[in-house]
Amino acid sequence: MNDDDNELDPSDEAGKKSKSQLKREADSLQHQGEQLIQLPTQTLADMDLPEALLSAILNAKKIKSRSAWKRQRQYIGRLMRELDVEDILLKLEKMAQIRNNSATFFHTLEYWRDRILAEGDSAIEELVILKPAADRQRMRQMQRQATKEFSEAQAPKTSRVLFKYLREIFEDEMNS
Repeated sequence: MNDDDNELDPSDEAGKKSKSQLKREADSLQHQGEQLIQLPTQTLADMDLPEALLSAILNAKKIKSRSAWKRQRQYIGRLMRELDVEDILLKLEKMAQIRNNSATFFHTLEYWRDRILAEGDSAIEELVILKPAADRQRMRQMQRQATKEFSEAQAPKTSRVLFKYLREIFEDEMNS
């Protein structure tokens, strides 16, 4: 017998995936399926999903039993393996990016509101340098009123107004 007969042809191996790789891909698609299940029904309808996949996802939303839900999740993963899901995955990634951006934006607004309430004029001056469109006098009035509300144990109405004002400032600059 020839030694060449026992060697594997590298071209055959290049197209095959290991069992572990196939399992990782299946798990990944099941995870993506979970993300689809968590989306609102209207968002799913807007995504133009194949009918079988959409139906499976909507059914999964109704399932209360943990084991039945797990089987449905596996079924969704199997459906996704049979489809070209690149477009679906791109849409999910874009939605996740939007969520991350809005969380970052929200945290930025909270940061500036808290700094203005705690530090007063020094934080306001820094913000005005950063955002020239900001109304220094209006923010000082809101800071004083919010401090007064806090000391009198009132509802933080002005703090919320300040937050909304900061959102306007930051959004105006983003849209410009």
